[in-house]
Amino acid sequence: MPTRVENFGCRLNSLESEGLRKATETAGLSNVLVINSCAVTSEAVRQARQTIRRAKRHNPDLRIVVTGCAAQTEPDTFAAMAEVDLVLGNGEKAHAETWQDVRRMLDFGIDAEQRVRVQDIFAVREATPHLADRFSGHTRAFVEVQNGCDHRCTFCIIPYGRGNSRSVPMGAVVQHVRQLVGNGYREVVLTGVDLTSYGSGLPGAPTLGQLVRTILRHVPELERLRISSIDAIEADADLLAALAEEERLMPHLHLSLQAGDDLVLKRMKRRHSRAQSLAFIRQLRRLRPDLVLGADIIAGFPTETEAQFRNSLAFVEEAGLAFLHVFPYSPRTGTPAARMPQVASTTITRRARQLRALGQRLLHQHLAAQIGCERSILVEKGGNGHTEHFTPVRLARPLTEGTLARLRITGHDGARLVAA
Repeated sequence: MPTRVENFGCRLNSLESEGLRKATETAGLSNVLVINSCAVTSEAVRQARQTIRRAKRHNPDLRIVVTGCAAQTEPDTFAAMAEVDLVLGNGEKAHAETWQDVRRMLDFGIDAEQRVRVQDIFAVREATPHLADRFSGHTRAFVEVQNGCDHRCTFCIIPYGRGNSRSVPMGAVVQHVRQLVGNGYREVVLTGVDLTSYGSGLPGAPTLGQLVRTILRHVPELERLRISSIDAIEADADLLAALAEEERLMPHLHLSLQAGDDLVLKRMKRRHSRAQSLAFIRQLRRLRPDLVLGADIIAGFPTETEAQFRNSLAFVEEAGLAFLHVFPYSPRTGTPAARMPQVASTTITRRARQLRALGQRLLHQHLAAQIGCERSILVEKGGNGHTEHFTPVRLARPLTEGTLARLRITGHDGARLVAA
């Protein structure tokens, strides 16, 4: 049985799982399940543990290796599971030689003291990106340009899973993007944990905007470039100029906002205010009138009152967010927010439901506004695709996967556009 990698969590984890598949294949591992875990919520950890137990019941001879953010932040949780053979930290998983060692350990036996290989993630100083050149099941390619985070939002465990911010040099990024385009990818997505902090530790401290400009200048054959979630307070002038001037930089951004009430934002230790976020969104729309925005919002952050929650609802509506990613607050051990007065779980559930209902209404408005427009669609498997605004589309007729098609939008089904 070949090695299988089960991915949990963010787009960066998904990209890294592609690298893990290649590394485990090169190492010659077989009948092994690698769990690339997520720590962002307790539910993500629970799902990983459930997957481990289910896999072992189905195949008692299966060897299980757990890595990723949850393995980094709570290695003892997974080491205590009888089903788990080995726990690897985020710093270890990126190295090909690690997986050669894993094969030897699984073949010849693992001592109890060897079962956990998790180093201090804050000792990692350089980016070791998983530069996958093929992405199974994907028509777009992903490039890790940054990892880690220097900020300490009170709700967030991720810096303890990823370490401090570190970036991939621009030359290496450009070379990899060129390779991906040569492999047939027409769209590339830049990913990271705190993407807008890109370059702070590199010589000359280049910015994310400078990286974007450099890629588009030196890889003219790249047809579509995307950037994933950004922190509005860190957006640099070159990035804003690129959004205004570069047609190949797609008109879609996902913003890390988290709340629309100033006191809640302060208790989250966010670095922006409600007014700053709205001003930034207005600036973006002046620069790129067709820009479509999404955002993360947390429901039921500790101490959040009904009035503060209503401020977040009003903020989402005023911002005109087409895509809303709602996180019901989940306390993470070791974070300051976990020690704050908690909101009742039933209240968190209700607030999350209200936010999602608002998000659905705003999505419907966005979908309805697209009817009659012509859009450039990257064709994906199963008769689906995404427009330049990253709006999902169902195709009325089959087209070749991986191609770009200019099609008219004829309707929507509440979740996706329909293109003829």
